[in-house]
Amino acid sequence: MSARMTNPATILPQAYAAVPHLLGAIEQGGVSTTLREIIMLRASQINGCAACVYAHSATLRKEGESDDRIDTVAVWRESPFFTDSERAALNLAEAATRLADSHGAVSDAIWDEAADHFDEKELAGIVVAIATINFFNRINVTIQEPAGTTWS
Repeated sequence: MSARMTNPATILPQAYAAVPHLLGAIEQGGVSTTLREIIMLRASQINGCAACVYAHSATLRKEGESDDRIDTVAVWRESPFFTDSERAALNLAEAATRLADSHGAVSDAIWDEAADHFDEKELAGIVVAIATINFFNRINVTIQEPAGTTWS
């Protein structure tokens, strides 16, 4: 399988230049790499982005995450491998990714649960991570970017 076209972020220089700034902003939130990658993996699973599912799973393995945790991100509610704070972040990521599924998808209850575990700076990083991965997912799904693609 090959992509329909070259990734737009590599064709449009300003888009490509923005990527490190977005990723740097996410890091400024102070949330661990592992949590950021788990959030991004879950959103990518929901959006059916093979390239991102592959990439975030690989990054989690490089970070030393167990196969048990990586393999059960899609069923985190039923998995014993996630902390309460990770569950709150995953719940927020799912709600913010599935905006079209219901009016008020990010309910006060979901937000308040996340806010119980993360300060405002961490929440900012999480929200920007969710928005950014959804941006990447939409590009990759549209152009049918295959799993295993690298962007370096």
